[in-house]
Amino acid sequence: MASSLLAPPAVDYPSTDGKPLAESDFQATPLIYAREALRDHFRHRDDVYVAANLLIYYQEGTRASVAPDVFVVIGAPNRDRMSYRLWDEPKGPDFVLEVTSRSTRREDQGPKRELYRELRVAEYWQYDPTGDYLRPQLQGERLSGGEYQALPMDELEEGTLALTSGVLGLELRVMERGLRFRDPVTGEDLLSHAEHRAGREQERQGRQQAEQDRQRAEQGWQRAEQDRQRERQARQAAEARLAELEALLRRQRGSE
Repeated sequence: MASSLLAPPAVDYPSTDGKPLAESDFQATPLIYAREALRDHFRHRDDVYVAANLLIYYQEGTRASVAPDVFVVIGAPNRDRMSYRLWDEPKGPDFVLEVTSRSTRREDQGPKRELYRELRVAEYWQYDPTGDYLRPQLQGERLSGGEYQALPMDELEEGTLALTSGVLGLELRVMERGLRFRDPVTGEDLLSHAEHRAGREQERQGRQQAEQDRQRAEQGWQRAEQDRQRERQARQAAEARLAELEALLRRQRGSE
């Protein structure tokens, strides 16, 4: 009788599922880029949370979970977490991106897609960095009437694929250098941390080069000014010598 009143054992919610971040560099590169670029883009928003490969627990009391490659929640506090437990959060993800590989493609297109539909994820995206498993290699779907509907896609110059995320207010593009997020307001691509560092380094080198050019120009001006001074002094010396010779001639003529 007393045993029936005992509380059930507490459920442990691990922070990892033991699986690698990505199958290869082909998957890791866009995954890391997406997380860094989106976090930087929304860094001034306290109500936007961006995560990558983080476990989402969606049934309290069980270990039922899913770990999207990248997900975004509009309306959740922007803070670090060990895992994302839906019952402790104001809402679930609004945007999910899965980077497809040989080992994940069937799950991405089947069970995960159905789970995200049940979890009411507003937009579900899949990206195939190698172009081996998806045609086209970037696909976006938006939840409408309880079902996912394909988002319209544009094919731009040189085969660039472009789709728009209404959730993020950004364009997703597949370019020669891979997946890129673009801000339609500025027309600029979102950058990763490494690209920001490279940009700052390029700016530093540009400033350094400009300062070196300025110094060289100033040194050139100083040399030119010194040359003008030497020419002026030589001319003045020549004029003085000529005046002395003329005076000497005049004295000689006067003494005759």
